[in-house]
Amino acid sequence: MSSTAGQVICCKAAVAWEAGKPLVIEEVELAPPQAMEVRLKILLTSLCHTDVYFWEAKGQTPLFPRIFGHEAGGIVESVGEGVTDLKPGDHVLPVFTGECKECLHCKSEESNMCDLLRINTDRGVMLNDGKSRFSIRGQPIYHFVGTSTFSEYTVVHVGCVAKINPAAPLDKVCVLSCGISTGLGATLNVAKPQKGSSVAIFGLGAVGLAAAEGARIAGASRIIGVDLNSHRFDEAKKFGVTEFVNPKDHNKPVQEVIAEMTNGGVDRSVECTGSINAMISAFECVHDGWGVAVLVGVPNKDDSFKTHPMNVLNERTLKGTFFGNYKPRSDLPSVVEKYMNKELELEKFITHEVPFSEINKAFEYMLSGAGLRCIIRMGA
Repeated sequence: MSSTAGQVICCKAAVAWEAGKPLVIEEVELAPPQAMEVRLKILLTSLCHTDVYFWEAKGQTPLFPRIFGHEAGGIVESVGEGVTDLKPGDHVLPVFTGECKECLHCKSEESNMCDLLRINTDRGVMLNDGKSRFSIRGQPIYHFVGTSTFSEYTVVHVGCVAKINPAAPLDKVCVLSCGISTGLGATLNVAKPQKGSSVAIFGLGAVGLAAAEGARIAGASRIIGVDLNSHRFDEAKKFGVTEFVNPKDHNKPVQEVIAEMTNGGVDRSVECTGSINAMISAFECVHDGWGVAVLVGVPNKDDSFKTHPMNVLNERTLKGTFFGNYKPRSDLPSVVEKYMNKELELEKFITHEVPFSEINKAFEYMLSGAGLRCIIRMGA
């Protein structure tokens, strides 16, 4: 075990004291891991749109002060009682959702939605005792989705930690902890396009471009990017997108435009925006008889999906996915290997890098739309 095992660690963390306000680098105290928990040394982390959404407290009850962050790479510092498949020094990716390996979902080959460790944005504490492991001068600081990687050290449930190849560069594969894997898996695991097929991608942010990357890997011959921002097309070409449609450029529904382009509809579509209109268009633009549409984006809680029943009776298939249908502990190591084998290109997703001391710049890049992923280098 490490020399700090079982002890409280003092380390630096970027604390969000209030919604929408710049993070403040503070010295925090981090308790040792309890049963089925792991304490990690975070070496690199990345900013995801989910962090920004909850930092801004949009549509939620604010839970502050809080330590955000859930895309990261690091090493195991120490383990709690009952942890048998990880040891100090292991290279890992913490993940916002988990795999307990015991519930019905984890035992099913068709699901990755763990009953115990499914994402919970409201909890803010550890499952073991309902308390936070972070504190400042006795004041608890809330966790975020069980990871809180905007800290030099963090404590995570073992079910939310994927052990990976130690040769994999953490400054690249750390982005696989959330959005990139979600989009990639939505295409490869759920849509499953055949070689030479056509795929429409709705939304060309990081998740949508990862979905396009999946279509490229699968060998799709036509990858049609759909976005309201025409400036994204040049960037999308790097991810295999061959054609671009901006719904604002047409006086008819975009699903009709795509149907005309493809002689009846695309073979597969992947929706990555969260817009209910985009979801309906993604479903209605696939070809009857065999078309499959996959929904990735999270809609507003008051939205409802409406389409004519004949669209279903005509043998179109609608599917949803969570984290690209990957089981974090079982499947994420193989996604890392895709990168190591040069099947998956991650470098093109990483557009910026900042030291931990300048973490607020990452928020500026995200809010301005200046890049896809910003790597935050801890200890700098």
